[in-house]
Amino acid sequence: MLQERIASLADSHLNNEFLTFCLGKEEYGIEILKVQEIRGYDAITQIANAPDFIKGVVNLRGIIVPIIDMRIKFKLSDVTYDQFTVVIILNVFGRVVGVVVDGVSDVITLEAEQMRPTPGLGSVIDTDYIMGLGAVGERMLILIDIEKLMSSSGMELIEQSID
Repeated sequence: MLQERIASLADSHLNNEFLTFCLGKEEYGIEILKVQEIRGYDAITQIANAPDFIKGVVNLRGIIVPIIDMRIKFKLSDVTYDQFTVVIILNVFGRVVGVVVDGVSDVITLEAEQMRPTPGLGSVIDTDYIMGLGAVGERMLILIDIEKLMSSSGMELIEQSID
């Protein structure tokens, strides 16, 4: 059964290339096909009464892009911005969104045997947006389903179109 879940995870994502990024001491991965560009952290226009994790918006070549701070969203320790802080611009369900991360690492390709299903953590932790875990040597990557995260309860930045 475990092998079936791993095979299903690999098959459901035929392109197993991920952009890896850091938040604190943890490494995460997002499907490379969702990434539009990577930009340095720049001036952001704040929006009144927005949730804490929404830093504000930027004008990206005429498109107003909401910017989400992933450290705040994931309730990680103190948020500091330095020369390594970047914004990953994503295209999710046809909508452009930016996420602030501590830094990007590289682009990796994961083979089926390097991908593990999400561990069962019960209902204590919301893991719906975690696709699985990637093992690269001694590194463990948390693979994020960015579409599920952006349309999840509490985030609701993206409305999924139901066909």
